[in-house]
Parts: sequence; C-alpha cells; structure tokens
Amino acid sequence: MVDNSTQRYFNDKVVWITGASSGIGRALCLALRSSGAWLIVSARQRQALEEIRAEYGENKVHVVVLDQASPESVKQASAQALAWKGRVDVLFNNGGISQRSEAVDTDESVVRRIMEVNFFANIQLTAAVLPGMIERGSGHVVVTSSLMGKWGFYLRSAYGASKHALHGYYDSLRMEVESQGIQVTILTPGFIATDISRNALSGDGKPTGEMDQNQAGGMPVELCADKILQGVARGARELPIGGKELNGLWVKRFFPKLFERILRRQQAT
Repeated sequence: MVDNSTQRYFNDKVVWITGASSGIGRALCLALRSSGAWLIVSARQRQALEEIRAEYGENKVHVVVLDQASPESVKQASAQALAWKGRVDVLFNNGGISQRSEAVDTDESVVRRIMEVNFFANIQLTAAVLPGMIERGSGHVVVTSSLMGKWGFYLRSAYGASKHALHGYYDSLRMEVESQGIQVTILTPGFIATDISRNALSGDGKPTGEMDQNQAGGMPVELCADKILQGVARGARELPIGGKELNGLWVKRFFPKLFERILRRQQAT
C-alpha cells in the first residue's frame, strides 16, 4: 500500500496507465485505489481493463483500448483519453513487449514491431499529452525502460535497442521541459515477477510461452508498483527497481571489464 505522501501526490490527478491489463501496469492501477486519482487504463484487451475498472471504482476509471503496434490506434486512444477530463496529469508509458531470439534469427518485421510498441508508441503518446501539460505548467511523464536499457544481453538485441532509445529520448525531453514544470521519470526495473518473458517474441514473432527462471523469482509485482509510485511522487529522475541484479549498475560504471566478464558467464535465457 502506498504511503500518505504518495497518496497526496496522486490525489485528484488524472493518471493514464498503458499496458494496464497485466503485470506492472495492473499492479500500478490497483495500488492507486486509495489515492483519489482519476484513472485512464489502456491495453489491447477490453475485458481485462473492465475488470480493473470494476475493482478500482467504475466512476473513477475510463477504459481506452490501445494497440501500441498501430499508430492510428495510438492517435485515437490519445483523443479519447484527453476528452474524458480534458487533461492528463501523469502519463505512465508502461506498455511494451520483450524478445527472446538471437539477432541473426529475428525477422526484420519483429524488430520493427518491438520498436513500434516500445519506442514510437510511447513517443506518440507523450506528444499527445505534452502540450496540455506545458500550457498548465505541470505534468509528469513516466516511462518504463529496463536494465536492458543500460546494457545489452543475449537474445535481447531489438528489445535492448528499444529501451536504450527511451533513455536518449526522455533524458533529452527532461532537459527541454523541466523549466516549464514538467517532470520526467525513467523506470529501470530488473527481475519482476510478471509474464513478460512468456509474452516475449521469438524470431518469427510468436510468443515464446516460457517463463524465465529469474523472472519467476523476481520482486513481487505489488511491491514493485509501490516503489514506483513512491519514486514518482518524490520526483525521481531515474528509478532502478529490483533485487541484487541492480548491483550491475555500479559494477558496469566503475568496473566495465569485470562487468562484461560476469555478463558473458550468465545463461542466455
């Protein structure tokens, strides 16, 4: 459960969460139930979003179906989201998809789909809400990256590329808009107990259907959501979340050769 200061931050704000039907997105929605936030929930599956609406409180939730692989869907969803209350105060760009295939075996269409979902859709959503935030002189854009946005790994070439791109874009955006009252937070989760590995794409674009051992033993998603909301409320610029895998951040920074040797010994899963 989020603390009082976090509840005060989100109280009466219009919060849009993409990728809301499962995993971190769903956990964020449910963690906000006592915060007083107005919630816009988006994903491809309406039924899952309606279930969140029923749990959260129907009058406080607006369901907007969104397919991030389709720029037209993103455009329509943006219009629907902004029409509900006339504003979005906090945008959680959380929707995304992972990969489990070697670069040489990955079809170009899969690479493009991953980039469309993980990068271009997020940029398009941000561009839709940003003018209103600038006009009001306040707003918060949150984007879910990954530790794979900080380094590469086996079977993650396109996924890692999409997450690296988010850092370049949103670090730059922060510099441009922070003087106008807009905050930007980049989340870098490590191993979180979600189905992201089961839904990850193989080289031919089909979901693998397999759970990674590290993912299965990762941080409970409810705890992850609480940490995210607390970090966003205090204005974190970049927020690592996870367990011992986060040690890789400082090892890579101060001992890059050692880090590379350690990484190469890890199992390609």
